[in-house]
Amino acid sequence: MGETMSKTRLEAFSDGVIAVAITLLVIDLHVPNPAGSGTLAHRLGAEWPSYVAYAVSFLTIGIIWINHHAMLRRITGVDHSILVLNVLLLMCIVVLPFTTSLLAQYLDASHGQHLAAFVYGSSFLLMSLVFFAMQRHLLNNRAHLLEENIDEHVRRSILRRNAIGLAPYTLATAAALLSPYVTLAICGLIAIFYALPATTTD
Repeated sequence: MGETMSKTRLEAFSDGVIAVAITLLVIDLHVPNPAGSGTLAHRLGAEWPSYVAYAVSFLTIGIIWINHHAMLRRITGVDHSILVLNVLLLMCIVVLPFTTSLLAQYLDASHGQHLAAFVYGSSFLLMSLVFFAMQRHLLNNRAHLLEENIDEHVRRSILRRNAIGLAPYTLATAAALLSPYVTLAICGLIAIFYALPATTTD
Protein backbone atom coordinates (compact mmCIF):
# COMPACT_ATOMS: atom_id res chain seq x y z
CA MET A 1 0.00 0.00 0.00
CA GLY A 2 3.03 2.28 -0.09
CA GLU A 3 5.12 3.90 2.60
CA THR A 4 3.28 6.13 5.04
CA MET A 5 4.66 9.05 7.01
CA SER A 6 3.57 11.41 9.76
CA LYS A 7 0.97 13.99 8.76
CA THR A 8 2.56 16.71 10.94
CA ARG A 9 4.73 18.21 8.18
CA LEU A 10 1.85 18.13 5.71
CA GLU A 11 -0.38 20.01 8.16
CA ALA A 12 2.30 22.59 8.96
CA PHE A 13 3.11 23.19 5.30
CA SER A 14 -0.56 23.40 4.32
CA ASP A 15 -1.36 25.84 7.13
CA GLY A 16 1.50 28.08 6.04
CA VAL A 17 0.50 28.09 2.38
CA ILE A 18 -3.17 28.74 3.16
CA ALA A 19 -2.21 31.54 5.56
CA VAL A 20 -0.17 33.23 2.83
CA ALA A 21 -2.98 32.85 0.27
CA ILE A 22 -5.64 34.31 2.56
CA THR A 23 -3.34 37.19 3.52
CA LEU A 24 -2.58 38.06 -0.11
CA LEU A 25 -6.26 38.83 -0.64
CA VAL A 26 -5.92 42.12 1.23
CA ILE A 27 -3.31 43.43 -1.21
CA ASP A 28 -6.08 44.30 -3.67
CA LEU A 29 -7.70 46.68 -1.15
CA HIS A 30 -6.28 50.13 -1.85
CA VAL A 31 -6.39 53.34 0.19
CA PRO A 32 -7.75 56.18 -1.99
CA ASN A 33 -5.28 58.94 -2.84
CA PRO A 34 -6.10 62.11 -0.85
CA ALA A 35 -5.27 64.15 -3.95
CA GLY A 36 -7.92 62.40 -6.01
CA SER A 37 -11.23 63.91 -7.03
CA GLY A 38 -14.44 63.34 -5.11
CA THR A 39 -15.05 62.71 -1.42
CA LEU A 40 -13.39 59.89 0.48
CA ALA A 41 -16.79 58.24 0.99
CA HIS A 42 -17.44 58.30 -2.77
CA ARG A 43 -14.04 56.86 -3.63
CA LEU A 44 -14.35 54.16 -0.96
CA GLY A 45 -17.78 53.27 -2.30
CA ALA A 46 -16.39 52.98 -5.81
CA GLU A 47 -14.12 50.18 -4.56
CA TRP A 48 -17.06 47.96 -3.51
CA PRO A 49 -16.22 45.17 -6.02
CA SER A 50 -12.88 44.69 -4.26
CA TYR A 51 -14.53 44.54 -0.84
CA VAL A 52 -17.17 42.02 -1.88
CA ALA A 53 -14.75 39.79 -3.81
CA TYR A 54 -12.34 39.94 -0.85
CA ALA A 55 -15.05 38.91 1.62
CA VAL A 56 -16.27 36.00 -0.52
CA SER A 57 -12.78 34.67 -1.20
CA PHE A 58 -11.58 35.15 2.39
CA LEU A 59 -14.57 33.26 3.75
CA THR A 60 -14.16 30.51 1.16
CA ILE A 61 -10.46 29.98 1.90
CA GLY A 62 -11.20 30.05 5.62
CA ILE A 63 -13.82 27.34 5.22
CA ILE A 64 -11.46 25.24 3.10
CA TRP A 65 -8.87 25.54 5.88
CA ILE A 66 -11.42 24.38 8.47
CA ASN A 67 -12.53 21.44 6.31
CA HIS A 68 -8.93 20.58 5.41
CA HIS A 69 -8.11 20.39 9.11
CA ALA A 70 -11.14 18.16 9.73
CA MET A 71 -10.19 15.91 6.82
CA LEU A 72 -6.62 15.39 8.06
CA ARG A 73 -7.77 14.90 11.64
CA ARG A 74 -9.37 11.60 10.59
CA ILE A 75 -6.12 10.00 9.43
CA THR A 76 -3.03 8.74 11.26
CA GLY A 77 -0.53 9.29 8.44
CA VAL A 78 -0.12 10.15 4.78
CA ASP A 79 1.31 8.46 1.72
CA HIS A 80 2.55 9.71 -1.66
CA SER A 81 -0.91 9.86 -3.24
CA ILE A 82 -2.22 12.03 -0.41
CA LEU A 83 0.78 14.35 -0.66
CA VAL A 84 0.22 14.80 -4.40
CA LEU A 85 -3.49 15.55 -3.98
CA ASN A 86 -2.69 17.99 -1.18
CA VAL A 87 -0.18 19.83 -3.38
CA LEU A 88 -2.81 20.11 -6.13
CA LEU A 89 -5.31 21.47 -3.61
CA LEU A 90 -2.84 24.06 -2.33
CA MET A 91 -2.06 25.09 -5.91
CA CYS A 92 -5.77 25.78 -6.45
CA ILE A 93 -6.01 27.78 -3.21
CA VAL A 94 -2.94 29.92 -3.89
CA VAL A 95 -4.31 31.10 -7.26
CA LEU A 96 -7.46 32.54 -5.62
CA PRO A 97 -5.88 35.94 -4.75
CA PHE A 98 -5.17 36.40 -8.47
CA THR A 99 -8.64 35.40 -9.65
CA THR A 100 -10.20 37.51 -6.88
CA SER A 101 -8.21 40.56 -7.98
CA LEU A 102 -9.13 39.87 -11.61
CA LEU A 103 -12.84 39.80 -10.83
CA ALA A 104 -12.66 42.87 -8.60
CA GLN A 105 -10.94 44.88 -11.33
CA TYR A 106 -13.29 43.85 -14.12
CA LEU A 107 -16.62 43.33 -12.32
CA ASP A 108 -18.08 46.68 -13.34
CA ALA A 109 -15.82 47.31 -16.34
CA SER A 110 -17.16 47.85 -19.86
CA HIS A 111 -15.26 44.84 -21.24
CA GLY A 112 -13.70 41.61 -20.01
CA GLN A 113 -16.08 41.25 -17.06
CA HIS A 114 -17.60 37.98 -18.31
CA LEU A 115 -14.22 36.32 -18.83
CA ALA A 116 -12.98 37.56 -15.45
CA ALA A 117 -16.05 36.08 -13.76
CA PHE A 118 -15.61 32.84 -15.68
CA VAL A 119 -12.00 32.55 -14.49
CA TYR A 120 -13.10 33.36 -10.93
CA GLY A 121 -15.88 30.78 -10.92
CA SER A 122 -13.61 28.20 -12.56
CA SER A 123 -10.97 28.65 -9.85
CA PHE A 124 -13.55 27.91 -7.16
CA LEU A 125 -14.91 24.95 -9.09
CA LEU A 126 -11.45 23.46 -9.64
CA MET A 127 -10.59 23.87 -5.97
CA SER A 128 -13.80 22.15 -4.89
CA LEU A 129 -13.22 19.30 -7.35
CA VAL A 130 -9.70 18.65 -6.05
CA PHE A 131 -10.87 18.87 -2.43
CA PHE A 132 -13.68 16.41 -3.15
CA ALA A 133 -11.24 14.06 -4.91
CA MET A 134 -8.89 14.15 -1.93
CA GLN A 135 -11.72 13.63 0.53
CA ARG A 136 -13.07 10.69 -1.48
CA HIS A 137 -9.61 9.16 -1.82
CA LEU A 138 -9.04 9.26 1.95
CA LEU A 139 -12.43 7.85 2.88
CA ASN A 140 -12.75 5.18 0.20
CA ASN A 141 -9.22 4.23 -0.78
CA ARG A 142 -7.17 4.81 2.37
CA ALA A 143 -9.33 3.23 5.06
CA HIS A 144 -6.21 1.73 6.66
CA LEU A 145 -5.04 5.27 7.47
CA LEU A 146 -8.25 6.35 9.17
CA GLU A 147 -7.81 7.09 12.85
CA GLU A 148 -11.18 5.67 13.73
CA ASN A 149 -13.65 3.35 12.11
CA ILE A 150 -15.98 5.55 10.08
CA ASP A 151 -19.02 3.62 8.96
CA GLU A 152 -20.38 3.75 5.43
CA HIS A 153 -23.29 6.01 6.35
CA VAL A 154 -21.00 8.68 7.80
CA ARG A 155 -18.67 8.46 4.81
CA ARG A 156 -21.54 8.97 2.39
CA SER A 157 -22.80 11.89 4.47
CA ILE A 158 -19.39 13.60 4.43
CA LEU A 159 -18.95 13.10 0.70
CA ARG A 160 -22.51 14.20 -0.04
CA ARG A 161 -22.03 17.50 1.78
CA ASN A 162 -18.73 18.05 -0.02
CA ALA A 163 -20.32 17.25 -3.37
CA ILE A 164 -23.17 19.70 -2.86
CA GLY A 165 -20.89 22.59 -3.76
CA LEU A 166 -19.87 21.17 -7.14
CA ALA A 167 -23.17 21.89 -8.89
CA PRO A 168 -23.55 25.54 -7.75
CA TYR A 169 -19.89 26.26 -8.55
CA THR A 170 -20.52 24.85 -12.03
CA LEU A 171 -23.59 27.07 -12.26
CA ALA A 172 -21.60 30.08 -11.04
CA THR A 173 -18.98 29.49 -13.70
CA ALA A 174 -21.58 29.12 -16.46
CA ALA A 175 -23.47 32.19 -15.20
CA ALA A 176 -20.41 34.31 -15.94
CA LEU A 177 -21.48 34.28 -19.58
CA LEU A 178 -24.66 36.12 -18.55
CA SER A 179 -23.66 38.25 -15.55
CA PRO A 180 -20.49 38.47 -13.43
CA TYR A 181 -22.66 39.68 -10.54
CA VAL A 182 -24.55 36.38 -10.53
CA THR A 183 -21.26 34.48 -10.42
CA LEU A 184 -20.10 36.47 -7.40
CA ALA A 185 -23.48 36.10 -5.68
CA ILE A 186 -23.56 32.32 -6.12
CA CYS A 187 -20.00 31.95 -4.81
CA GLY A 188 -20.96 34.06 -1.81
CA LEU A 189 -24.04 31.93 -1.09
CA ILE A 190 -21.95 28.75 -1.28
CA ALA A 191 -19.49 30.22 1.23
CA ILE A 192 -22.36 31.06 3.60
CA PHE A 193 -23.79 27.55 3.22
CA TYR A 194 -20.52 25.86 4.15
CA ALA A 195 -20.02 28.29 7.03
CA LEU A 196 -23.17 26.89 8.65
CA PRO A 197 -22.73 24.07 11.19
CA ALA A 198 -23.01 20.55 9.80
CA THR A 199 -24.35 17.41 11.44
CA THR A 200 -21.13 15.63 10.44
CA THR A 201 -17.57 16.86 10.35
CA ASP A 202 -16.57 17.89 6.82
